Amino acid sequence: MAAKTRKETLSSRIVADLRAAIVRGELAPGEKINLDRLREAQDVSISPLREAMSRLAADGLVAFEDQRGYSVTPVSLGDLAEITRLRVALESLALRGAVAAGDLDWESQVMGALYRLRTTPRSAEAPAAWEAAHTGFHMALLRGAAMPLLLQFCAQLRCLQDRYRALYLADLPAGRDVQAEHDAIAAAACARNADLAVSRLVAHIEATGALLRARMLG
Repeated sequence: MAAKTRKETLSSRIVADLRAAIVRGELAPGEKINLDRLREAQDVSISPLREAMSRLAADGLVAFEDQRGYSVTPVSLGDLAEITRLRVALESLALRGAVAAGDLDWESQVMGALYRLRTTPRSAEAPAAWEAAHTGFHMALLRGAAMPLLLQFCAQLRCLQDRYRALYLADLPAGRDVQAEHDAIAAAACARNADLAVSRLVAHIEATGALLRARMLG
């Protein structure tokens, strides 16, 4: 049992390291993943690496082809459009559920996550803290729905779009106040105005999708 736990912990660490490297663009879209080289760098056996690859493939971050092996999933305008549409659909469903079912603890968690996001500087040189606070806020909004499978899908889609933002949207163009958008979504959600909260969330997601598309087109 202890050996199995250690293996799962090792595999989870490798998954977390590789996911972060892929999302940040340190492993480029389409780049081949050399398992032998990775095994040496991670100082592990091939078994947890293969398990990590399977988990990342299930998350849509790694692709596998016969005769070619593993590679980082490519990016494309079509993929971005699908991710954006799915985020709109699933996060709208989750937010409606959260507004209907969320209790006072949920409201407190939303406002706490919003405060953390508001007080965390966004820096292109060190983006990790802001990205963590950003994800924390969005997931806190949805968590009140108490639908674990739906939240899992929402988290996966966020991760996929985060990679596009890291690659193409390290800086925001003038004229967009993202913090004001977050404030407005949280205010409507905590006021239990589901229609307004969802419309603001949809506008927020679609604005990011449009900016990413424009950046990809150059």
